[in-house]
Amino acid sequence: MAVVPGASQAQPVSYQLRAGDHRIDLNERLGAPLQLRWSGAIACTHCGRATKKSFAQGYCYPCFKRLAQCDTCIVKPETCHYFQGTCREPEWAQQHCFQPHIVYLANSSGLKVGITRKTQMPTRWLDQGAIQALPILEVDTRQQAGFVEMLFKEHVGDRTNWRAMLKGDVAALDLKAERDRLMSVTASGLGQLKREHGVDAIRELDSQHYAFHYPVTTFPGKIVSHNFDKQPEVSGILQGIKGQYLLLDTGVINLRKFTGYEVSVA
Repeated sequence: MAVVPGASQAQPVSYQLRAGDHRIDLNERLGAPLQLRWSGAIACTHCGRATKKSFAQGYCYPCFKRLAQCDTCIVKPETCHYFQGTCREPEWAQQHCFQPHIVYLANSSGLKVGITRKTQMPTRWLDQGAIQALPILEVDTRQQAGFVEMLFKEHVGDRTNWRAMLKGDVAALDLKAERDRLMSVTASGLGQLKREHGVDAIRELDSQHYAFHYPVTTFPGKIVSHNFDKQPEVSGILQGIKGQYLLLDTGVINLRKFTGYEVSVA
């Protein structure tokens, strides 16, 4: 799904469903029936070849094993092995990993820390269904972001409870106060990283606080998850969109999980 934040914090996030060359405005479909039907076909989002199974949300197995964007260091950037000469795609790494990254706090199901390329703000937070976000540090590379995140993970989680996020029972937080607390308890570790990578490599930010409102008319009381692999047709009344999930009166479905699936929409 393509996602754009509202023009103001009071306006909802705008979603469009990509269907071939067409774009379907999902906000306008709230309260109306929606049917998704998987044909049984899956195509790799990188090379386009047919595959019986999707790996890492959209790749065939050869691409999954070959591409740098599918390597474990993407999930655990502190394990980057570029300087060992074993990066799968050094040119890709230069374009994606050796770019400014942001360490942020977000509130999607409670306080969490995360990292993203600077150019991915605020898309990263919207994909997570965050209701609040606050950039706190900027670093030069993805690996450095991973080192910083490891420090913060000793004091705060780095995962979203997707069930709590979809139920909408998430209280607002004072992210700036949480930032100040975490910066204090990680000061020693951050100082060590600056000595290793350079004082200017890790920069503190005084950024604005972001808040997001999602187009949801009714949050589910009980989470029932749809899965195309088990049920090729999913239908129901569209009650909301949050993160990469559609909220239907019959259950929820994570569309990101089924990237590369050939699906018709009605």
